[in-house]
Amino acid sequence: MVSKLRKGAPNKMDMQSGKLHWLDAARGKPAQHELDDTDLRLMRALVSDGRASDVWLGEKVHLSSTAVARRRKILEESGYITHYSANLNVRSLGYGTLVMVSIELVSQAESVLQDFEKAVLDSPSMQFCAFVTGDTDFLMILNVQSLEDYDMIYRKELSVLPHVRRIRSSFVLREVASRQIAPVILNGR
Repeated sequence: MVSKLRKGAPNKMDMQSGKLHWLDAARGKPAQHELDDTDLRLMRALVSDGRASDVWLGEKVHLSSTAVARRRKILEESGYITHYSANLNVRSLGYGTLVMVSIELVSQAESVLQDFEKAVLDSPSMQFCAFVTGDTDFLMILNVQSLEDYDMIYRKELSVLPHVRRIRSSFVLREVASRQIAPVILNGR
């Protein structure tokens, strides 16, 4: 049976069994739990409603509530499910403008990257920040109340970040799609 399971990253799908195999990213060894179609259906249902009861989930994935609880526990312990959260309506909180900010640094030296990353973590307006490839170094996402709010954030948070050469901002005019996770990830390809 499954004991303490290791986190992993998706590696490949076994074409004959149709099951995903997961590798421990650090060690390159197969995880002890092999995902099957039922696990994928369960995770799809949880992505749409993380507060769903085991009874409701059982009806969705055709298992008893006890079997659902057991599988959910395995998926949590193995690191496939990392946490549960609530999706908030930021518009109703007064933050209806989404801004994507591209930041280019003066250098990509390790000390420059570390200084910037440490400082950006202290930025209270930052929702998401990632080191990216291409003609920019970092991509940041902010929710702001207005253009005036963004101007204040730009002056007090973004312009004071260390080692910044250039900041480019793009305001989202219309959100076309926003998903917690791309459906293909849980479709088992």
